[in-house]
Amino acid sequence: MLGFLVRRLAQAIIVVLGVVLIVFILSQLIPGGECRAVLGPKATIANCAHFNRLNGFDLPLWDQFYHYVLGLLQGNLGYSYKFNQGVTAVIMERLPKTLVLVGTATLVALIIAIPLGILQVVKRNKPSDYVLTAVSFIFYAMPPFLLGTLLIIWLAFDANIFPVSPPGNASAWALFSDPRAFVLPVVTLCAITIASFSRYMRSSMMDALAEDYIRTARAKGASNRRVLYGHALRNALIPILTLLGLSLPAIVSGAVITEDVFNYPGMGQLTVYAASNSDIPLVLGTTLVATVATVVGSLLADILYAVADPRIRFGSS
Repeated sequence: MLGFLVRRLAQAIIVVLGVVLIVFILSQLIPGGECRAVLGPKATIANCAHFNRLNGFDLPLWDQFYHYVLGLLQGNLGYSYKFNQGVTAVIMERLPKTLVLVGTATLVALIIAIPLGILQVVKRNKPSDYVLTAVSFIFYAMPPFLLGTLLIIWLAFDANIFPVSPPGNASAWALFSDPRAFVLPVVTLCAITIASFSRYMRSSMMDALAEDYIRTARAKGASNRRVLYGHALRNALIPILTLLGLSLPAIVSGAVITEDVFNYPGMGQLTVYAASNSDIPLVLGTTLVATVATVVGSLLADILYAVADPRIRFGSS
């Protein structure tokens, strides 16, 4: 088990270093350099030379990369000239809000999707299975901006049941103190996630129920409930663990479209703002955070794999 974790951790470190290098290269490919992005296209050559000298952009590339990595190790992701503060500070202000919102939506989606997938297996090839499958496909194919807009029109404008959007100045924990204001964005995130997770759960349970150990358990007289929950469920959850691990980037970077539709000041809306206002350091900072979260999510998925299925721990030997 220890060797498995060491190998996966080493691979994760290599990938993170590769991501850092790619992000640094992207920062060098900005048309006109970061000087033009910050000072504007009318900046003179003298102004750009002074800007580059102050920020170290006149140094050789290897020196710039060294200082960039050194800054990352110290938690410095650059400086946002639009917000007039460090990128790290801007991200840390928005990150908790996204973690609470999207994390809660993912948890609710799991609580609903897993029993829903099991129900579809129990009722497979029956009208209820066909109905749930059709509904899942509809929500899975529906763009988040369309679903969010429809919910706003129906439940906020027409029925006047829920607010259009959460309060913009609320803290990260406002979801628990004023849950009514967060119903629409959470439902938007949940509906699409439930559609995806339930389909994977149904397919995984079908595969698990076709295994030899299930036939052996039935031959020994095990009840359907014990076969379903005691034998098949644990192995069927392994693909869900992968989805859960790979959903970490979404939790960190935020549902970009959903947060923008509901005007929620999280990581998603921050990324949209940075891209639309040419805040290059902030775009690269949010990109780096999201990609590192992807690597961490994959690592967590591997660890959960090893916990759920002991055979995976010794796969290399």
